[in-house]
Amino acid sequence: MTGPSPPPGGATGRAGGGPGPAARGEVVIITGPPGAGKTTAAGAIAGRGPQAAVHLHSDDFYHYIKAGRIAPYLPAAHLQNRVVIGVLADAAFGYAAGGYLVLLDGIVGPWFLDLFLKRSGRTGIALHYIVLRPALGECLRRALDRAAPGLRDSAPVRGLHQQFQQLGELEANVLDTSSLSPDQVAGQIGAILRSGRSRLTGGRCVAT
Repeated sequence: MTGPSPPPGGATGRAGGGPGPAARGEVVIITGPPGAGKTTAAGAIAGRGPQAAVHLHSDDFYHYIKAGRIAPYLPAAHLQNRVVIGVLADAAFGYAAGGYLVLLDGIVGPWFLDLFLKRSGRTGIALHYIVLRPALGECLRRALDRAAPGLRDSAPVRGLHQQFQQLGELEANVLDTSSLSPDQVAGQIGAILRSGRSRLTGGRCVAT
């Protein structure tokens, strides 16, 4: 494994191929219950270009905890989860400040949005929030078929699906992916982003 090389233009120089120093990225949260298609959609959009883009997979940030990790769907994990999501938010806005479009996928419920809204307000970087929410039966089929650790029991999937119901004004940010192919989901998300309806401001946060 090699470390980063110095910039070709010298200590402060910059070669082509990345965002410019004046560029400003955006943060797009793609969330929803297990089996909603979050990771596939985020990866597809990030790889399409032409804008420089980063795909942050939130599960990775939980796996960085090597001792004392609590399964994040358990009630006892709430404080741990806020720490992890805070670190994830710092990473997302750090990349966006450098000019990257950030696609962040994971279970980021409205109860965590304050962590992102504070950073968006402080930096002026746009924050988008899209909830992928297929029917419960489809979530169960997808999540259990992939046999991810901790999801062999349907209870966590059912519980998380329920937590993404009745989102109030954030229902406008919901996309039902039950009958959509991965390409269709990515296309629909692109259309939502272009419409601007997924962008959050400080007043659009569900308090808990």
